[in-house]
Amino acid sequence: MQEKSCKIVSLNISERKGTIKTPRKEITLTNEGIHGDAHAGKWHRQISLLADESIKSFEGELGREINHGEFAENITTLGFSVHKTKPFDRFVCGDVEMEVTQIGKKCHGDNCEIFQQTGKCVMPSEGIFCRVIKTGKLKEGDQLEYRPKTFRVKVLTLSDRAFEGVYKDKSGPLIEKLTKDWFQGQNYSIKTNRIVIPDEADILEKELNKAVQENYDIIYTTGSTGIGPRDIAPDIISNFIDLEIPGIMDMIRLKYGANKPNALLSRSIAGVKNKTLVFSLPGSTKAVHEYLKEIHQILMHSFLMLHSIDSH
Repeated sequence: MQEKSCKIVSLNISERKGTIKTPRKEITLTNEGIHGDAHAGKWHRQISLLADESIKSFEGELGREINHGEFAENITTLGFSVHKTKPFDRFVCGDVEMEVTQIGKKCHGDNCEIFQQTGKCVMPSEGIFCRVIKTGKLKEGDQLEYRPKTFRVKVLTLSDRAFEGVYKDKSGPLIEKLTKDWFQGQNYSIKTNRIVIPDEADILEKELNKAVQENYDIIYTTGSTGIGPRDIAPDIISNFIDLEIPGIMDMIRLKYGANKPNALLSRSIAGVKNKTLVFSLPGSTKAVHEYLKEIHQILMHSFLMLHSIDSH
């Protein structure tokens, strides 16, 4: 989805969860959500949004007009279908900034006043939830600028010979391609940066720190993970990360090492530095395929956990 904007047609508040909200001309967003609203708190679903387009579509099913706030949405928008956004996308208006954290929700059914009055609810499928990133005020009629998330990925190939031009780096470009394919398959934009460096500890440390300072979402290294005298990546990365994620690499080694024992010699490591995921992969293209196939299965949940979004 390209950058666009939507108009705020209604701002709605209620003092209890699961109840119909009533319109306000202006609201104040704090670090915990909307001041005076029942959904405010230290969690990821502080503010709910629903497109007027969704409401109008649902009116046909109910056979009557639906008032703004009747589905308990805090912000009713007009301009595009907000449920087609994704977690980590953002809405900006002046000083205010909100981050999308969840699309849809579980309906409470008979225990929900909205469901009791309407017989149905559109929020489970087309409502979205945000949390406040920057505080401020919103007014009816304001425009929310939509800014889709672009993930940033750094790829570091460690190889003395590739750095010297003895042979062409193949694993780095493959990581870049497979990563782009995966993110685009999730409908996310992605930017990558790829370089080749020698198997030198100080150079690797410098590049790792630079990537974190530049707020990359993922750092992939490839090569230098074995037991040779120049295989330095796991040792440097182990000292660099804040937390290790041992399970994913252990599982990959065991899964592929069952048929090819040489795979068990890899000392590949995974971990977290600040909000950046770090994965150290072997240098062969075959291993890159195998490792990324497994890593991609846990990638989005890892991002949600890192950013305190409870998706359970």
